[in-house]
Amino acid sequence: MKKLLIALASMLPLFALAQPQPWPYKPIHMIVPFAPGGASDFVARLIAPKLGDLLGQQVVIDNKAGASGNIGMEAAAKSAPDGYTIYLGNIGTIAINPAVFSSLTVNPQKDLIPVTLVAETPSILVAHPSLAANTAADLVKLARAQPGTLNYASPGSSTLNRLEMERFMKSNGLAIVHVPYKGGAGPAVTGLIAGDTHVMFVTLSSAMTFVQAGRLKALGISTEKRLDALPQVPTMAEQGFADMVSSSWQGIFVPVGTPRAIVDKLYSALLTLLAAPDIHQRFAVGGAFVVTSKSPEDFAAFTAAEAQRWGRVAKDVGATVD
Repeated sequence: MKKLLIALASMLPLFALAQPQPWPYKPIHMIVPFAPGGASDFVARLIAPKLGDLLGQQVVIDNKAGASGNIGMEAAAKSAPDGYTIYLGNIGTIAINPAVFSSLTVNPQKDLIPVTLVAETPSILVAHPSLAANTAADLVKLARAQPGTLNYASPGSSTLNRLEMERFMKSNGLAIVHVPYKGGAGPAVTGLIAGDTHVMFVTLSSAMTFVQAGRLKALGISTEKRLDALPQVPTMAEQGFADMVSSSWQGIFVPVGTPRAIVDKLYSALLTLLAAPDIHQRFAVGGAFVVTSKSPEDFAAFTAAEAQRWGRVAKDVGATVD
């Protein structure tokens, strides 16, 4: 009996090692499907440190840019469903890309689990300071007088900002040449500042500091009313473009198959950090707003509706991959 007890005691460490460790017990990677400098990267760098503090593990940002965000989305969807890869998706990758790219190897509605919305960012129509237009209405007059001579930048063929410009052109009978950029809003804004392009719709958080510094000219904003941070910028609606009220959104996803207990713990931590007043303030300074979902199921219903909505818009304007 004594020998048996000794043998069992010697095996206890092995039994302990065999037991699954509580999540998370190692760093978590947050895939951001765009290059630094855009709205998604801005949001990720605000929430990652505090999320790591709440979960007790570092959250490492992994920018996987390319193919209008598809490279990062596909990498996230194909990652192990163990809670150590989370994905910051947005309206473009989740709701628009499936309607434009026929070569997608994943279906975001089936291969990713929505956790919660985290942010919403209005769009702003900006131009290089040298452009002879100070409002969206001015741009319409200029573009009509010079059809095909102006160009516009976008963060990619299937992005919200591209669809916004295509819808704006179609509604007003304009012909402005599309110049898509790889890597997201950051590179596109850089090109506009350099004067390589004339104008673009872009998320406010990607352009706010450049507008305030005078490096970009704001022609109109997609919000229903003017923003306190940019009171001089008229809304698109007040200029007569009522169909140009729209905004981008970002949310957290995990690969399908991730245990529900992990999804719930991640959801709870995200809601806690997003309720903090300093997070709301820092989002607002950068041109974004905190938005959360009532539950993962509520977010799933939202993404499905958005996919239908923007899929119809993509079809209506004939958006294709450039």
